[in-house]
Amino acid sequence: MQIWVDADACPKPIKEILFRVAERRELPVILVANQPLRTPPSRFISFVQVAAGFDVADNHIVQKLEQGDLGITADIPLAAEVIEKGGHALNPRGDFYTKENIGERLAMRDFFTQLRDGGVETGGAAAMSQADRQNFANQLDRFLQKGCG
Repeated sequence: MQIWVDADACPKPIKEILFRVAERRELPVILVANQPLRTPPSRFISFVQVAAGFDVADNHIVQKLEQGDLGITADIPLAAEVIEKGGHALNPRGDFYTKENIGERLAMRDFFTQLRDGGVETGGAAAMSQADRQNFANQLDRFLQKGCG
């Protein structure tokens, strides 16, 4: 199993958790972004820079991801593609996207997009808290302990 990270928007504290997991579990973590990123020297951590453009990083992840791999993303359409391909998807706040909840998440995303396109101010996501970071670390750890990694 490999962990694929939609790294352009992934918060730094989440990347740091993933770097520690890669070393501790000797598990490949691949960050994909369209801008240069610094990663610690490690044989388990790699970085792929893709061309700039809409969904280029997402498309690379979906193309390379294999069944059973884990995708880290807050991008709901990308999460849906990861699940469709037989992977697992976890957002940086520690919530798993599943076959059971991805349809509802996509519908809510589309609803809020329509509101914003219509001029309604919907606000944004709350700032990432320490509790969010801890939830992510706990969910990732539980996932890996279940033998999924």
